[in-house]
Amino acid sequence: MALALSPDAQDLLFREARTANTFTAEPVREEQVRAIYDLVKYAPTAMNQQPLRIVLVRSPEARERLLDLMAPGNRAKTASAPLVAILAADLDFHEELPKVFPHRPEAKDMFSADEAQRVHNAMFNATLQVGYFILGVRAAGLAAGPMAGYDADGIDKEFLDDAHTVLAVVNIGKPGEDAWFDRLPRLAYEEVVTSV
Repeated sequence: MALALSPDAQDLLFREARTANTFTAEPVREEQVRAIYDLVKYAPTAMNQQPLRIVLVRSPEARERLLDLMAPGNRAKTASAPLVAILAADLDFHEELPKVFPHRPEAKDMFSADEAQRVHNAMFNATLQVGYFILGVRAAGLAAGPMAGYDADGIDKEFLDDAHTVLAVVNIGKPGEDAWFDRLPRLAYEEVVTSV
């Protein structure tokens, strides 16, 4: 085998995993969310920056506020999901660098002095972590429904502070009836990979 993961694990994480559009009412347990985070926190980011921040939308009042900010086509699935996560980039991630990157004490000051570089790093590395989070949800045997159709400024104002900006909203739960759209085509290796 060319891959170390079992075929079942490959299917769970990639081949059989799909973006869910409907969900059952079965709740997502706190220990599942903790297990997801405790797995994906080990995935790499540049200089161990870890800029992803997660807001779990749990209360009915918060869910209603979020639904008002979702694109019309995303409201029903967001309303039906047992749990919704707002995934955001912490633009002040550099404040944690003395703890998470202790062997380079000058790193925090480097990012303090260059806002453009700091924002670029936050957005890029948190976006990587969004992908890891989706795989973590799948590893927990749950379905993820990641979305970008929302009022980003509205979510930033309603749920985040000035140092955070939304990257994705992810519905989480067990897939419901008719949860999947047909699988769309994927590009072949030869269409994507070149050698130099």
